[in-house]
Amino acid sequence: MAVDKEGGNDQKFFSRCSKMPLVCLSDFEAYAKKHLPKATWDYFAAGADDSCTRDDNLRAFKRIRLRPRMLHDVSVIDTKTTILGTEISFPVGIAPTGFHRLAWPNGEKSTAKAAEAMDICYIASTYATCSMEETVAAAPAGFRWFQLYIHQKRSASVQLVRRAEALGFRAVVLTVDVPYSGKRRDDIRNDFHLPQHMSVKNLEGVFEDQDRSEYGLPANSMESRLGWEDIGWLQRLTRLPIVLKGILTKEDAELAVRHGVQGIIVSNHGGRQLDGVPASIDALVEIKETVQDKVEVYLDGGVRTGTDVLKALALGAKCVFIGRPALWGLTYKGEEGLQELLQILKDEFRLSMALTGCRNTSEIGRHLVQSSRL
Repeated sequence: MAVDKEGGNDQKFFSRCSKMPLVCLSDFEAYAKKHLPKATWDYFAAGADDSCTRDDNLRAFKRIRLRPRMLHDVSVIDTKTTILGTEISFPVGIAPTGFHRLAWPNGEKSTAKAAEAMDICYIASTYATCSMEETVAAAPAGFRWFQLYIHQKRSASVQLVRRAEALGFRAVVLTVDVPYSGKRRDDIRNDFHLPQHMSVKNLEGVFEDQDRSEYGLPANSMESRLGWEDIGWLQRLTRLPIVLKGILTKEDAELAVRHGVQGIIVSNHGGRQLDGVPASIDALVEIKETVQDKVEVYLDGGVRTGTDVLKALALGAKCVFIGRPALWGLTYKGEEGLQELLQILKDEFRLSMALTGCRNTSEIGRHLVQSSRL
């Protein structure tokens, strides 16, 4: 391609590219990588250490093969399901991720609006750049759970739970895999910090007199002494259902059931904590076999297509949650971009259901997966 002195042909080429439709989640990823500042992209994309687990989350889905059934009447497809008794339009929700204003000026408010419009669950993060009050005001009819980190300063966590309950959040999602933050090399190289005009809004005023160099809060402020007895402490604090996020083994799944939680999110934190653990979809099988139907089981990590959603449901997940892709959708066009991304995922899931002979989510089961590939 000839390029004139002003680079006009290059500009025309990139203009055409920017107008090309985004047709899959990978397109949104490419857009976000191109348009976000490098330090922000690196923060969103980061995995721990060598990022083996982050990358394996995606590869593991690709290893799974499906066994479609033919000659089923799939003229009508129902994608709806329920989680903890609430109906959602399809079995995908938005996982808790921090700092949405790095992707779009209205941040978590736009995320909440998109989730409300799509009639799905949004798990709002403790590490949000909009407060939970702002999020609720932006999407008052939305279906929300609240993700909780327990800090050494327990009073802060107590207040978060009480605020969430008063605001109508319908569950507390306790993240259990972060006694300390994982080592994310690019964040260290970039000396990543929140911009001055942003903060962890839910915890404003809590750590005012302390250094806030670790993702907007003091280093090592998490409660590293957290134990199973603290599930009882949380249950005494709130009437809301409790979901544990970050379970990867059958032993911990058994303990979760024994301690009376209502749900488990099989998750390796997007590969951002301990590198070298199983991909979430690989850990799902033993956990579902262990808990059966005693609690609901969900999954996050590596979901990029509607077929991925189908595979997770076939292996026992009730619903999946997406993290990084939600940030890509926000980067593209805010609320509108995230809705567009979610609609693509919903349409892909519906098509995958039809092509495997499933008319509703209750017909999705283990029979759809080639067992020799597990």
